[in-house]
Amino acid sequence: MDEQMFCFQCEQAAGCTACTGAAGVCGKSAETAAAQDRLTGALIAFAGQLIAAGRGPTPEQARLLMQGLFTTITNVNFDTAAVDALTRRVHDASPGTGPDYDMQALWREPDADRRSLKCFVLFSLRGMAAYNYHARVLGRIDPELDRFFCTALQAVGDPGQTTDALWQLVQATGEASYRCMELLDAANTGAFGDPEPVQVPLTIEKGPFIVISGHDLYDAQQLLEQTAGRGVNVYTHSEMLPAHGYPELKRRYPHLKGNFGTAWQNQQREFEDIPAPILFTTNCIMPLRASYADRVFTTSVVAYPGVPHIDEGRDFSPVIEKALELGGYAQDTLLPGLNGGSTVTTGFARTAVLQHADEIVQAVRDGKLRHFFLVGGCDGTRPSRRYYTEFARLTPPDTILLTLACGKFRLNDLPLGTVPGTGLPRILDVGQCNDAYSAIRIALALADAFGCGVNDLPLSLVLCWFEQKAVCILIALLALGIRNIRLGPTLPPFLSPGVVAALQQKYDLKAVTTPENDLQAILGRH
Repeated sequence: MDEQMFCFQCEQAAGCTACTGAAGVCGKSAETAAAQDRLTGALIAFAGQLIAAGRGPTPEQARLLMQGLFTTITNVNFDTAAVDALTRRVHDASPGTGPDYDMQALWREPDADRRSLKCFVLFSLRGMAAYNYHARVLGRIDPELDRFFCTALQAVGDPGQTTDALWQLVQATGEASYRCMELLDAANTGAFGDPEPVQVPLTIEKGPFIVISGHDLYDAQQLLEQTAGRGVNVYTHSEMLPAHGYPELKRRYPHLKGNFGTAWQNQQREFEDIPAPILFTTNCIMPLRASYADRVFTTSVVAYPGVPHIDEGRDFSPVIEKALELGGYAQDTLLPGLNGGSTVTTGFARTAVLQHADEIVQAVRDGKLRHFFLVGGCDGTRPSRRYYTEFARLTPPDTILLTLACGKFRLNDLPLGTVPGTGLPRILDVGQCNDAYSAIRIALALADAFGCGVNDLPLSLVLCWFEQKAVCILIALLALGIRNIRLGPTLPPFLSPGVVAALQQKYDLKAVTTPENDLQAILGRH
């Protein structure tokens, strides 16, 4: 009998329930899913050993924990052999721990709410680990956060955890998630400066080029440094778009030219016959098509069978040589946004936005600015995600739209004009998914300016989710007490009916309905 999987960690889970066959909707095989379960079980046992010894992990042990958790995120690693090799490294680092935790104990937990809360924590830890890993490669480490990962993993594997204790762990995980995003923000801005608004072209200039996808700014910097003076331009893709806003990247490397394509889920179409290599630094890589498979490279924790992998030395020479070999387009080529735009703007992180705080506050007091929306998050494949484009299109001209993560590609090229009284564009791209921290800081600053709480602001969060980074952002927002979040296109399948009901009661968490109905409900309240 063919091996069967169980996976319900992402939004595209089959039937909005779980992937249970020989392969997941993402393309992950049951064999790879089993390898990722073995890796997770080894990490839980490793964390338990460290907690039992009464100490936190060393920096090397913590890095291994982060790599392991990061590897299990959706669309990061499709290579069973690479996952198994990482599991062996965990075993080598923790001899004598006894048997690994059996993930079937979690998947088959008879109490639906206990399983749901443990999964909420585990999947959040996976997203947090990605952010923690990106911060670590830039030299930012928080030993208290490292210890929390061990504490939370140990609790996930503990069969004696009560429902009340797990709710407390959800709160603690949300608080830790916020601190993780803060750590990465400090790492990125410390290395590359505070983001500044910049208009990014969607035209690919003629000649050799490389497309870099993912979230890791260190990888982007290393590629830019190695391509300097080589006659090879670099274009961002998907979540790497905000790299253009960082002054230490944009000003130092003029061959960082623009952005290629849109969100991750369109790559199989947008990379068709591309005359250039693609470098994946993090998620989201999809099953490759033959038309471009020979031009794909991976690095960091990303792996795909048969694809060249650039190790931790980050020698990107093979990628550069492939770009020179392929030669790029023969003439400048426009690849428009999802709504036909030829440019997009990014770089509106908290520093850039709050420079206009006085004008924004005055515009509100003068009645020129009615409401703020945060519309963004992880994009995905469901047709229902057109909701976010239509929602943005329907927002009145006296409103601001903050956006972030790859969900912004649904709306970031819409011609929505400027904010009355401020000169700011109505769409403000805050950055990557981890830049939810920056969006929160903007909200906190505005609440302070108006002398109220965040939940009293004319601010509404309309979020889309796909994978585990979005889960850790959601858990952080809830831990901060943010209410009235609208989430779609579906609610997470790992949240049990009992947990959903509790979240609705405590935080007024809502599923999106239609753009018209939701917009009416929101603006009717203010």
